[in-house]
Amino acid sequence: MNMHIPLRVLQEGEEAAVSSFSPAQDSAVLADNHGRRFSYLRLSITDVCNFRCNYCLPDGYQGTDRSGFLTLEEIRRIAAAFAAMGTRKIRITGGEPSLRKDLPDVIRTLKQTPGIETVALTSNGYRLTQQIRDWADAGLDQLNVSIDSLDPQQFKAITGHDKLQEILDGIQLARELGIRHIKVNAVLLKAWNMNSFQHFFDWLRTTPVTLRFIELMETGDNGEFFAANHVSGDSVKQTLLSRGWTEKPRGPHDGPAQEFSHPDFAGDIGLIMPYSKDFCSSCNRLRITAQGKLHLCLFGEQGYELRPLLDEDDTQTLQQHIRTLLGNKKTSHHLEQGETGATRHFAMLGG
Repeated sequence: MNMHIPLRVLQEGEEAAVSSFSPAQDSAVLADNHGRRFSYLRLSITDVCNFRCNYCLPDGYQGTDRSGFLTLEEIRRIAAAFAAMGTRKIRITGGEPSLRKDLPDVIRTLKQTPGIETVALTSNGYRLTQQIRDWADAGLDQLNVSIDSLDPQQFKAITGHDKLQEILDGIQLARELGIRHIKVNAVLLKAWNMNSFQHFFDWLRTTPVTLRFIELMETGDNGEFFAANHVSGDSVKQTLLSRGWTEKPRGPHDGPAQEFSHPDFAGDIGLIMPYSKDFCSSCNRLRITAQGKLHLCLFGEQGYELRPLLDEDDTQTLQQHIRTLLGNKKTSHHLEQGETGATRHFAMLGG
């Protein structure tokens, strides 16, 4: 394959400011100009979602992109290239990944990729009770499920679905099937779940999962909702510390969450605070959309096309292109200044 990659491919018709980054590190290390190493890939396999969460897709999925989602073979080639550059963990995201009928095949393909140690999945849990056995059989290591309220009425008001108990049953089934690394994601929403915050603590006393509270982030579509509902994660952190929770050390492939434990609770708590100081200094992840675009940051200005390089099984050329693009990764997002980049809603990139 021709080693020259036209600028048209890099930025969809716009001239890219590609740096001369060509790291002299070991070939098994993927790093940027700021010394950050990337061992974690978030791979979206669909941007379709069947929930209507008020902070993401309040009007439901609109289906604007008709270019088609990554095929199983394209996914295999992406995984092989990233694994050869030191990626050890791949998280399957969406949209809602379970809407793809071949999800077990995707999990199995990633799990069988040499070098990939952990295959994780983020889901809204809609089909958890029906499909978790197939995911476990395919080799799923970790499961994240979104539950923004443990109050059934609030849950329905936030998501548009009366599915809370079924999703909780699915989490219990996942534990029984041996998936021990289970996390529950809850977006902090001032007007929607903060008045029943104690429900989460009561649940964690006997439930051995990690509950991660995520600061609501502004996107291109949710500006007004963000202004009315943003809650600082630091206020929650101070509450945890005052109640005797202690911070845990980060693992080598962990995301940006600060995690806390308490001797009186079966579960742990994590905090994801993108508006906190130095949040981006520990960044270890890259993102690929369901249409095959590499995003260097959740709130970057654009995605970079990889799909033209997936037609052939040429891992070396794909690796070289990814390394070159990584030279464009900035030190930080600018969310605190209201700069949301190209992200209109989280279903685009899987968060």
